[in-house]
Amino acid sequence: MQHLRDLWSLIKPRQTALLLFTGIAGYASVADPAARGGGWLPLVGGLFLAISGSTVLNMVYDRDIDRQMARTQNRPLAAGRLSPGPAAVLGVALSLGGLAWAFATALPFGLVVLAGWALDALVYTVWLKRRTPWSVVWGGLSGGMPALAGRALALGRVDLVGVLLALAVLFWIPTHIMTFSIKYAEDYARAGVPVFPNVYGPVVTQKVIGGSTLLAALTMLAVTWLLSLPFGLLGAAACLGAVLVGLAANAMIRPSVAMNFRLFKFASVYMVAAMGLIVLY
Repeated sequence: MQHLRDLWSLIKPRQTALLLFTGIAGYASVADPAARGGGWLPLVGGLFLAISGSTVLNMVYDRDIDRQMARTQNRPLAAGRLSPGPAAVLGVALSLGGLAWAFATALPFGLVVLAGWALDALVYTVWLKRRTPWSVVWGGLSGGMPALAGRALALGRVDLVGVLLALAVLFWIPTHIMTFSIKYAEDYARAGVPVFPNVYGPVVTQKVIGGSTLLAALTMLAVTWLLSLPFGLLGAAACLGAVLVGLAANAMIRPSVAMNFRLFKFASVYMVAAMGLIVLY
């Protein structure tokens, strides 16, 4: 049973579920079911396998730095409960399965899923994560690809709304990553991973968090406006966005660890709720 739990944890289920949900929102953003291409099963199946595969490969590649960080040292590969070889095989199999399914469904969908996989597994994890704190940008781009992929599958092409959905996720991700990098700055320093607080200082990092969250809220508001959501849903999106904008502005004007965690918690709720409004639409 522990072995199965360890295998399941390799895909980071909550993170994978959130990214998958953004893909579902992107697909559902094409309101007319008759106009959607692809179908729900390839969308969910292809994205789930590709996201899970890149996440497993990330865990395999980063097992050495995970051992050095208190927050991650009990992960199954870092703790030695799983062997890296079989885990790597699992990651490759999931990745190839997801990419093959995506390309077999539709070329635009496959290309966007491939871009997301490559940005996460190769550009972010292998190339930049251990070299520069700006790797967070590329990690954010990979995080935005499921939403863009869902929209591209439904439409058969990439459009402005899909790009804005991806950008909203890109702007939201620093709120999560940088908030944790402030809290665990010593862990990252010990592991030799450059993060914003250790390179530019916590105050600059807190302002970046506030600014990126502000951009995430404004981008999602633009998406809901372009989609012409019904008045009630548009009003709910505007209210949620207004609260997030207020918290982000406050975090930029009066940066503090407490304010950033408050912003981080609400930003997560906001992103799920905003994507949920699109699904309801």
